[in-house]
Amino acid sequence: MGKYIDLTPENFEEVTNSGVSMVDFWAPWCGPCRMVAPIIEELAEEFEGKANICKVNTDEQQDLAVKYGIRSIPTIIFVKDGEIVDQMVGAASKQAFADKINSFL
Repeated sequence: MGKYIDLTPENFEEVTNSGVSMVDFWAPWCGPCRMVAPIIEELAEEFEGKANICKVNTDEQQDLAVKYGIRSIPTIIFVKDGEIVDQMVGAASKQAFADKINSFL
């Protein structure tokens, strides 16, 4: 069963430097973030072995949120081989996220 990867300053670059990664910047108190959470888990399962599906808790990892210019959550960034290739702000459908990931694979 696939599982998303919790990112920290220690593993962020290691994970996002290879292949395609979708990184969800979220916080426990954020309503739209809670709406997106089950979608993230489903995507982690569906894209296992193809793309890294990741989450960053902005309450715990404020340095990462600042580094990547996160101003509102949820913000989802898409990284390919260490380069940010796109980002989406706010909740979106599972299909919208899946289409975006597939466009970079």
